[in-house]
Amino acid sequence: MALIIRDMGPQDMAGKAYVHWQSWREAYAGLLDERYLARRTLVRCEEMARRWTDNTLVAELDGRIVGFGAWGVCRDEILSLCGELHALYVLKECYGQGIGYALMNACMQRLSKYPAVILWVLDGNTRAIRFYERYGFAFDGAQQQITLGTPKTERRMIYHRNTAEQFI
Repeated sequence: MALIIRDMGPQDMAGKAYVHWQSWREAYAGLLDERYLARRTLVRCEEMARRWTDNTLVAELDGRIVGFGAWGVCRDEILSLCGELHALYVLKECYGQGIGYALMNACMQRLSKYPAVILWVLDGNTRAIRFYERYGFAFDGAQQQITLGTPKTERRMIYHRNTAEQFI
């Protein structure tokens, strides 16, 4: 297994888009309305990959993109001194191989100037929640309503560098 975590380049757009599309179908089956998931097409994910190219890492396994992570400054005004993990996706066929942790470590290194890092996770996404908790994130009580076909709740998690165990 030759895993490489690197900055996304123009040659990675299709692979990143496929991971985005397929991982949504895998991770959110049963959590999101099936009609909504069906409208989230590979073409739409390709358009998004072309629009958001900055601050994105890809996980390449044996020459194939199997995951990606995206980060940046926190979009929440009251936490403007924090970093934010905007996305972390790995294909289901690659679960349990440490790819998510490798991506998370690389994103967290990119966010190392921030004293804390936040992320938003869909309520009920137990696999992701367990992953983030093992990494050192904890719920801070904030939540927001979003519409993903139907109203859903996202909950905010935060990682404080001075208290969380480091995996980097």
